Amino acid sequence: MRRALFKPRKGEAMNYPARWLPAITNAGSVVRANVAKSALGVAGMACLGAVAAGPAMAAQAGSGSAAAPIAAVQEADKRSANSVRDYTFQAQPNIYYCGPASTRIALSAKGKIKSQDELADKLGTTFAGTASAFDITRVLNSELGEDVYETGEIPNDTASEDEVQRLESDLRKAVDENRIPVVNVIGSATDADGTARSFPVGHYLTVVGYEDDGNKVKLADPWQPVGDGTYWIAVDELANWAASRGYSA
Repeated sequence: MRRALFKPRKGEAMNYPARWLPAITNAGSVVRANVAKSALGVAGMACLGAVAAGPAMAAQAGSGSAAAPIAAVQEADKRSANSVRDYTFQAQPNIYYCGPASTRIALSAKGKIKSQDELADKLGTTFAGTASAFDITRVLNSELGEDVYETGEIPNDTASEDEVQRLESDLRKAVDENRIPVVNVIGSATDADGTARSFPVGHYLTVVGYEDDGNKVKLADPWQPVGDGTYWIAVDELANWAASRGYSA
């Protein structure tokens, strides 16, 4: 049974804390990620059918030990590296559409192709962005079915060890089920290649794969204008990037 995370009771209004709001106030200060700093938005789009192949895991033999059964090797291979099989990447067309763009990427893995404008309307996206991961979860479930996605929150400025482990487990489970999580980040982080990435007023991006049993995840970022918009990041780095925000998985 899936763990219940953060959902309002029926009939209750969703009053989001101020920290969830992107509060975009100075679009003129945007600097692109490929010069070490970035913010919300990019013109243009790219499409990708993502297929990932994890590293082969050889069965250990010799020293009197028998080779692992094929099924066990295949399961270990799956846990070592996995990606969502097919999705369509599309970059956000403006500074405040990262929520609609990320939601579109997530839905495309399930064969649901929606326009970003349509999703922006459902999400309540404004020039200030999309209010919170709760809205992302609400729209994903309205398209895919009740409780397909749940919202997790990392409420403090730094993720605890338990929160890192929970995020890792939630992201890995979603990808194994061919679902794309959407993560709300704010501030700066360094990806697996050592590139500094900064979203000082907040940003939404998606997780499309993992390796090393979930310790490292592959992001498809709608702000990225080059190629398929993907890069890798350690999950503890992502957890602290999402601290004070939340995610849909």
